[in-house]
Amino acid sequence: MNEFLMPAFQFEVKLRRSPRIVAGSDIAEAEDAEPTGQGLGDGAFAECSGLEVEMDIQDYLEGGRNDGVIQQVGRAKYTNIVLKRGMFYDREGRLNTDLWAWLQGIVAGRPVARYDGIVTVMKRDHSLLTTWVFERGLPAKIRGPELNAKTGQIAIEELHIAHEGLRLIGV
Repeated sequence: MNEFLMPAFQFEVKLRRSPRIVAGSDIAEAEDAEPTGQGLGDGAFAECSGLEVEMDIQDYLEGGRNDGVIQQVGRAKYTNIVLKRGMFYDREGRLNTDLWAWLQGIVAGRPVARYDGIVTVMKRDHSLLTTWVFERGLPAKIRGPELNAKTGQIAIEELHIAHEGLRLIGV
């Protein structure tokens, strides 16, 4: 076995109420802080993608310089977090429907609650590998399961969460 291969891992997802942002304040309270607000739910999913940041690199054409283009960093773009095949559960391990209520509240035009997310990645032995934190998330898309009496389906087939920031917190 190659010792440099990444071992199989597991992860869990938690959503916590984002702090209210006051005009002119910084979104991130501290670089190593995890969200601590009221929880929307803890989840277990088969897949998580979208843990990425893309920098908008802009070309600057400097007058008189014909042998190249200066490249400057623009804004960061965050990809939606996509969680597939899973569910959020309560403390007793039952299905938590607060996520659906959050989405329905937004659809109904109520004030938009934002949630920070914590994606904790663990090794097979359940020891902590690393943690990703995304900030001020909103549900961008949710898809329920395709119901089939022959299979035991889960509560959420796919959940997309748009957000305003992503940090990797090492161990």
